[in-house]
Amino acid sequence: MGQKIHPEGLRLGYIRDWDSKWFNLRQMPDLLEEDRRIRQYLRRKLEGAAVSKITIERAGKKLRVTIFTARPGIVIGKKGADIDNLRNDIAQMTDRGTPDVSLNVMEIKRPELDAQLVAEGVALQLEKKVGFRRVMKKAMERTMAAGALGIKVRVSGRLGGAEIARVEWMKEGRVPLQTFRADINYGFAEALITMGRIGCKVWIFKKELFKKTREDLMEEVKLVPKEALEELAKTAEVTPPAEEAAAPIPGAAPAEEDEEILPEESA
Repeated sequence: MGQKIHPEGLRLGYIRDWDSKWFNLRQMPDLLEEDRRIRQYLRRKLEGAAVSKITIERAGKKLRVTIFTARPGIVIGKKGADIDNLRNDIAQMTDRGTPDVSLNVMEIKRPELDAQLVAEGVALQLEKKVGFRRVMKKAMERTMAAGALGIKVRVSGRLGGAEIARVEWMKEGRVPLQTFRADINYGFAEALITMGRIGCKVWIFKKELFKKTREDLMEEVKLVPKEALEELAKTAEVTPPAEEAAAPIPGAAPAEEDEEILPEESA
């Protein structure tokens, strides 16, 4: 059986950062529960605002919540009324004063490259009773057209109203899940249909970090002085290959083997 692990959790501390940034050993259980309630509340209130992720930072009594969304206008509201209401609700939920809570909104420029938003889009189309294969193909085409190097979409459940639940998946490009330097975005969503729940998982391979492109390599070659390149070329011409150096010279006497000296027998 395959050993599954969260693609982003595997890369934490390497190319990924934590969604909650704070440290408090004494109050850790309470603060973890508080984080869960904040995220659950915001996702319920901003269900149609295309929210990808919510990060929470704490420093003393200060609390900073950042919402990453593809529709910032819906989150902010008219003249900032909606975001003020959200800030007041979070302050009451966490027993803090309103000045101690700050709520930031970050816009996602390319929602086609966000796995969570793609998974939610697939789930929304399945709820509208669109064919699952068609939905998966459309999502993959949009993501690849946006510049992704690979995408994998997986749906499971009673697909098409079938009596027996099954799993279907499609893949385009490459998705190297075991490569740590691969920037892979993962998203999960559920579609509620009359037959039950349909789970949707999406993996998007954006780029490979720390890998030099052809342009970078050409720039490095330009930085090397011309004299150094000429010396390297001359050295390569003069130095014989290892096989030629090891080959015997024709007409030369073979090397004598060392005679084995036996110990003298005692009388």
